[in-house]
Amino acid sequence: MAAGCCGTKKQKLNNSLSIPCNGTSSLQNGLRNGIIAHPEMCFFCFDVLYCQLHQLDPPKTPNFSNDAFPLFVTWAIGKDKRLRGCIGTFNAMHLHAGLREYAATSAFKDSRFNPITRDELPRLHVSVSILRHFEDGADYLDWEVGVHGIRIEFHNEKGNKRTATYLPEVATEQGWDQIQTIDSLLRKGGFKGVVTPDIRRNLKLTRYRSEKVSVSYQDYMSHWHSQQC
Repeated sequence: MAAGCCGTKKQKLNNSLSIPCNGTSSLQNGLRNGIIAHPEMCFFCFDVLYCQLHQLDPPKTPNFSNDAFPLFVTWAIGKDKRLRGCIGTFNAMHLHAGLREYAATSAFKDSRFNPITRDELPRLHVSVSILRHFEDGADYLDWEVGVHGIRIEFHNEKGNKRTATYLPEVATEQGWDQIQTIDSLLRKGGFKGVVTPDIRRNLKLTRYRSEKVSVSYQDYMSHWHSQQC
């Protein structure tokens, strides 16, 4: 299941339900079992995008790990790294197929943006986020700003179950505390009523950590030329 991931710069808490992410912060991973995310994953995402934009055959199978993890791919553009697409999945996918799919999906099918064009390619940056260490929160405050990503499940005014997520960097980028982040996530998930303490207490929270790696198009081209030598 595809999902949008996070929040735009200084997003107002009562703004649009479709809240984009810009993926500009580096994270403290707090890893226990070694690092999975690697720049090669970003280079592969650029390979996928380049081949699609130029109507070439898909890139060859990459050499990095093909273990299965939830993942997100984020495209940004320009020196200010404005968001151009960010989509991922909480279903564990084998990394080769998952990054191939979401590199393209986030570039061309994020409904908040027009598809990325060939002319934009030299100004792009890509980030890969590998999600790990999922834990059920005891309550809506059982997570740490800047350390955990969070996913909430709740029922809207009509009694329908809804979900929403923010990657770990979002609350820090926005300058939000825990309650502001939770309230923004409720809005993102479609809750339109008054957010009361009871609403917050009744939601289900899952916290997780993210390994994130980012490269620019210039990094990608340097890597490509080095491979040709």
